[in-house]
Amino acid sequence: MTCHDGFTLNDLVSYNQKHNEANGEENRDGTNDNLSWNCGVEGPTDDPEVERLRNRQVKNFHTLTFLAAGAPMLLMGDEVRRTQRGNNNAYCQDNEISWFDWNLLDRHPDIHRFVKHLIAFWVRRDAAEEEGISLNELLRRGQVQWHGVKLNQPDWGDHSHSLACTVRSIKGRFRAHIMFNSYWEALEFQLTPSGESAASSWHRWIDTSRDSPDDLCEWTDAPVVVEASYPVQPRSIVVLCAWLQNETGGWGEETR
Repeated sequence: MTCHDGFTLNDLVSYNQKHNEANGEENRDGTNDNLSWNCGVEGPTDDPEVERLRNRQVKNFHTLTFLAAGAPMLLMGDEVRRTQRGNNNAYCQDNEISWFDWNLLDRHPDIHRFVKHLIAFWVRRDAAEEEGISLNELLRRGQVQWHGVKLNQPDWGDHSHSLACTVRSIKGRFRAHIMFNSYWEALEFQLTPSGESAASSWHRWIDTSRDSPDDLCEWTDAPVVVEASYPVQPRSIVVLCAWLQNETGGWGEETR
């Protein structure tokens, strides 16, 4: 989502425009096309609702990064919301604008925890066990069903704010139902049928609208979802998972 050029992830959700005044070029350097949104306030704020939304957006972007096919790239500091104060071209700044503030570990422990668990999932996922598989081969072998708020009815329109998919892992050990709601109101998403056993039923693994630690549950603690639909809160991502093989192992070590 972010790299060494452009906004940090925190600034992507905190600024509508670049703020490169400190670079001495009258804010003319750096790209103007940042695809950013400040969530209602430009720059730092004490507004708890704006901060809550920014936290959610940061978790959304991290979730997208680590669930995507291929190798993820994480910009240093995005795991604790490092900011460059809106500077998207900080190459010339050897000061607090570009330094890493270790106090952020204490300021945003929920984001740090969230990213650590995503990394742990990525390391042990099925695709990681495939040696020498190319991205093209991974995409070719992928089993994905696309949905919208209703099953098998994805909205691919330019103004769509929702999407969902059901994905089966490469080795067929588990499946996931992922729901994306970028709308400003909650949406009720239909779910594909779950299995008959407790292990093969849907378990709520990620819901970025929830506070930590319920935003990303441990495998063993992921609650069962028995309803035929799931209410996804505004600007949130929800990931449900179901175990398909070795069901006696449930959601314990065998899922690893």
